[in-house]
Amino acid sequence: MAKALNSRLTGVAVPVGALRGKGSLGVGEFADLGEFALLCKKMGLGLIQLLPVNDTGYESSPYSSLTAFALHPLYLRIEDLEEFKKAGAGVKTKIAEAGQKFEKAARFSHYQVLRAKIDILRDIYAAEKSGVAKKAAAGGSLALWIEENPWVKEYAMFRRLKEANGEKSWKEWPEHQKVAAKDVEALWNDAKLKEEHLFWVWVQEALDRQFSLAAKAITDAGLILEGDLPILMNEDSCDVWAHPEYFHLELSAGAPPDMYSPEGQNWGFPTYDWQAQSKDDYSFWRKRLKVAEKYYGAYRIDHVLGFFRIWAASRHDLTSNSALGRFVPYVPVNNKDLAGLGFDSGRIRWISRPHIPTKEIWDVLNANSIAHEADRIFSQVLTRVGSEELWLFKDEIRGEKDIAALGLLPAAQNYLCSAWQNRMLFEYEPGQFFPVWYFRNSRAYQTLSGNEKQALEALLEKRRVDSERIWEDQGKRLLTVLTASSDMLPCAEDLGAVPDCVPRVLTQLRILGLRVVRWFRDWGAPGQPFIPFEDYPELSVCTPAVHDSSIVREWWDREADQEHFSGFLGVPSLPRIYNPGTAKIILHKIAGSASRFRVFQIQDLLHLSPKWYAADPAAERVNVPGSYNEFNWTYRLPASIEAIGADTDFVKAVEELSAVKAAVKKGKK
Repeated sequence: MAKALNSRLTGVAVPVGALRGKGSLGVGEFADLGEFALLCKKMGLGLIQLLPVNDTGYESSPYSSLTAFALHPLYLRIEDLEEFKKAGAGVKTKIAEAGQKFEKAARFSHYQVLRAKIDILRDIYAAEKSGVAKKAAAGGSLALWIEENPWVKEYAMFRRLKEANGEKSWKEWPEHQKVAAKDVEALWNDAKLKEEHLFWVWVQEALDRQFSLAAKAITDAGLILEGDLPILMNEDSCDVWAHPEYFHLELSAGAPPDMYSPEGQNWGFPTYDWQAQSKDDYSFWRKRLKVAEKYYGAYRIDHVLGFFRIWAASRHDLTSNSALGRFVPYVPVNNKDLAGLGFDSGRIRWISRPHIPTKEIWDVLNANSIAHEADRIFSQVLTRVGSEELWLFKDEIRGEKDIAALGLLPAAQNYLCSAWQNRMLFEYEPGQFFPVWYFRNSRAYQTLSGNEKQALEALLEKRRVDSERIWEDQGKRLLTVLTASSDMLPCAEDLGAVPDCVPRVLTQLRILGLRVVRWFRDWGAPGQPFIPFEDYPELSVCTPAVHDSSIVREWWDREADQEHFSGFLGVPSLPRIYNPGTAKIILHKIAGSASRFRVFQIQDLLHLSPKWYAADPAAERVNVPGSYNEFNWTYRLPASIEAIGADTDFVKAVEELSAVKAAVKKGKK
């Protein structure tokens, strides 16, 4: 395996749920991976990359985990359970009915399939719970498994409590919102609850067994299985519930504004308290890796930038906007810094708190015919600055959620939320300031003199440089913990606005970075040219698309500058409408990159054959970021693994792609 990890490989990215195997029930299951691996081997592929497979409950996003350790019941093959052999006619009827209901669907229903599976598992467990209890008794196989997987105790209790509370967040439970280690042990040893706890343990042991068998089948086929470890945990997760000391619950992680998300991204997940985690030598992460390496030979580090610094917004602001966030850690601007630039306390307030002119308020109210909201705004939201025609937000207004809670009309609320962000500096702690992302657009910035602007921006640049040193030290320290804790090959998702320290640390630690072809360009050069494939770093994974982007076909037909990209490829005559010929040319060029791994979404490989084109390429996406619906994360293959494998043209086309040699730099042989 070690030799293979250092070899140049072509791989495929596929969600487990997308597979259509011989025995799957409405969704891909772990058992389908063995069948898929044989097809991949036949086509010359060397790696299978998965999305996260941890339990997310009824939330379809695999990056919204209820747990860092437990596997998702969605991927369990019920008919492979030992207890299924004793199941009565009722259980078998339910499975048959579920198969008829779900199997022909173009995309799977995460909620409905999971609900059906849990109901069937409940029936089987009810009939066999005495046998399961015997296995869980001292010396039994399930008892030994629990001993080897101690995390399952907290997980089983969390799942029982969550189900008992109608799947509500633990923050809404009437009891057990806070638990200490002694509470967990007491709940686990409560004889009245043991039966329910063992249900979830029984399911997890079966999932572990089935996934381990699938992983072995992949290894036996000569392929590497690459997993995906989301960096962050859902606030409503077992880990945050049981170990809040590892997290900053008052902060919400996300990403700063960019060309694709001008308001930034707010994911709603708490950030890590790395100082607290260091006290037990980062045991949370070491345990995660120990569990993951039971299955994987390589793993994707989701949002690796978060190990260096994380973008964090206040929990008091709306999740639709994180422009008023900040980097953590960060060397702050303080009162002494500002005083050194000539800012007294009044001017510090001017640049750090929104000041709203009376006339502007009335202009907005009159323009929207909502002048009757004036009394509420002036009495409940704002406070006057002395006798001036300027207003500040009241001290009790902590963020956009407090504004929204007042129930103002939408036009008034939207205006006030916008005004809340109109400042240069954000005072996140007394006397500690971070520059607002759009500070140059603020009212305060426009009033500064040229010299003041120059001096302030020089200070902010110094703070950025100072902060980057801290980011580099933190990133190197944390990623060293990961690389030292496992023999798996780490592959980093290093997209976004990447500080210079990130690629430096990844190279030092031999961690593969990610290069998405459409975004790997020299953005500072005229015409923003694509980087030649022969110049891709060897320590990288090259891919034309990711689960959050359009697939190559949709990108080519609807998004790409076709003339520019065709010229870059050296094939100016590429058809304007994507077809297997276009796919072959583009994918072969990408397969020639110098990256160690070249990984293609399964949809992009399928387009090498005319048989597997959906009417609308958008229907083949895995996820559309920023949208919440039943479409996201529910992609399925257009046919069974067996039927796709019977397409000899497709198999041959992927074989040819897998055999593509690396492009040679000009001037070299």
